[in-house]
Amino acid sequence: MSDSLSASARSTGHRLRFAKAHAYGNDFLYVEGRYVRGVALPALARAICDRQTGVGADGLIVFDATADGAAMTLFNADGSRAEVSGNGIRGLAAWLLRDGDRDAVVIRTDAGDKRLVRTARAGARHTFRASMGAPSDIHRRRIVAGGEAVDVVVLAMGNPQCVLLGPLPAQERFRRVGAALEWHPSFPSGTNVEFAEVESPDRLRILIWERGCGPTRSSGTGSCAAAVAAAAFGGAARDVEVVAPGGAQRVEWRDDGVYLTGWAELVCEGEWLGDLTLDAPTAETGQVEGPS
Repeated sequence: MSDSLSASARSTGHRLRFAKAHAYGNDFLYVEGRYVRGVALPALARAICDRQTGVGADGLIVFDATADGAAMTLFNADGSRAEVSGNGIRGLAAWLLRDGDRDAVVIRTDAGDKRLVRTARAGARHTFRASMGAPSDIHRRRIVAGGEAVDVVVLAMGNPQCVLLGPLPAQERFRRVGAALEWHPSFPSGTNVEFAEVESPDRLRILIWERGCGPTRSSGTGSCAAAVAAAAFGGAARDVEVVAPGGAQRVEWRDDGVYLTGWAELVCEGEWLGDLTLDAPTAETGQVEGPS
């Protein structure tokens, strides 16, 4: 297993090596933490993730290799920090396992350790079954958002989630309600939002409004949250196919937690030539600590 971006992938001066991967169109950039010590990471995320003036991505993942995988920190495209991404950890696992003969890694996140086992590979595309942990604080409530009262299922899937069960909305309502819920006063830290329609007991269709990103083509934790909400309150089974605009993933809600199966695809390596002296780093988010 490769444990880094390799000698050819180091930053020199204002040249910062990165890798890019996506899962169903939900894309991330990966940078080694040791090469951005002292850099203002929220500002770097905003700059490098910009789709017009940067490389373009839904988020930036800064990682350090560990004996069994990596420790990572995730920044959304707007520079806000997030606990975990189901798609993001798959992309990191694909990068770490791209050259070796191992098929399992543990990714340490702000939402705990996630173990991923590779089940298939086709070129740059790697399929994993990931242990995502147990959902918590599952409850229903009614919230006024976007000019209407909506019934939602609120839960944590390592990160905050808000699920609206029912027919999928038209684009105008999706954007209006999704944006209103993302930073609603009910969610002081913000929330990810999924609209989920139960098409059959073993199949859901979802739309995603992601905290710090807006609409995304896919979400791993969002797929997990939608499956849990649909099983708890929408008549769905606990083993379902969750279809997002970018494609379908399998979610299993078992007694020992939630398991997510899907693929991630490596896209490219490159050099970021932008300014690494963006803003003064803060004590909270300016640096990533290495693995303990």
